[in-house]
Amino acid sequence: MADCTPVRELKAPGVGKLTLDRVAEVVECVEDLALFNPEELSERAGIEPEKAAAIVRAARRLAREKLGLKRVYSGAEYARVLEGRDVLTTGVGALDELLGGGLRTWDVYEFAGEFGTGKTQLCHQLAVTVQLPPSRGGLSGKAVYIDTEGTFSPQRVEAMAERFGVERPLDGVYVIRPLNVDELEEAVIEDLPALMRDNVRLIVVDSIIALYRAEFKGREMLAARQQRINYLLDWLKRYARRYGSVVAMTNQVLSQPVPWGVSIKVPAGGNIIAHASTHRLIIRRAGDAWVMEVLDSPILARGSSAKFAVTGRGLEDA
Repeated sequence: MADCTPVRELKAPGVGKLTLDRVAEVVECVEDLALFNPEELSERAGIEPEKAAAIVRAARRLAREKLGLKRVYSGAEYARVLEGRDVLTTGVGALDELLGGGLRTWDVYEFAGEFGTGKTQLCHQLAVTVQLPPSRGGLSGKAVYIDTEGTFSPQRVEAMAERFGVERPLDGVYVIRPLNVDELEEAVIEDLPALMRDNVRLIVVDSIIALYRAEFKGREMLAARQQRINYLLDWLKRYARRYGSVVAMTNQVLSQPVPWGVSIKVPAGGNIIAHASTHRLIIRRAGDAWVMEVLDSPILARGSSAKFAVTGRGLEDA
């Protein structure tokens, strides 16, 4: 379990015991309290904004000290920090090569594609490979699988785990099945901190857009939908940085007309998801194989691609 300093032990100027008691009712650990901004804490705990700001700043200072983090790095220092991040294997050699070795902690990976292109299969396999030891490309950790479309399959996880030699794989996966957007956001903000402290190194959201597209219909709801998606993704990025985790999310696609008369498939969600994703990849079926292509990434070559196969054992090299 990750460190958890009780909120009631926090020392903040101008903040008394009664105020900390109210904060402790909504946030258990100082390390998690450091993820909030003052406005969020003020609203959730029902305390004055000035006290909320003092508490959050004190929590951040303490969390940085305990985690050995700095607020300001030199360029060389930060380069070493980025280079030292853990990498998670997909279990497919060609995909790992495409991704520069695998999925890196702190980053958000978006896998878009039509139905049947292997997005959910990839998520299942990542939930298995994250449990592997680092010597085999894993993170020796657990996964949180947020299933918004009812596609999580315990049997599929167990079948993939047999190939990788992971025993009792379901013990290493937490599953959240939200019924609507409100429950999804509530689970991410309120339930995830306790799960993350149990060595969760992978957060899967399959899919990121499904519930929002179902509930926020019409152009008049588009701005509200995008704002809500942005807020959820912001929380996922906070967890990724705080706990050294990978975020992998699937996305649906839509047809976009182009001037020469042929429509192309593009990820749904517009600029909000595009900006929140560190790496954007699209998956498509190509005959008897599947192809993953880089749409956008700060380090991966745009347009580069790799083939893979989906079998009874999971995702494998084609």
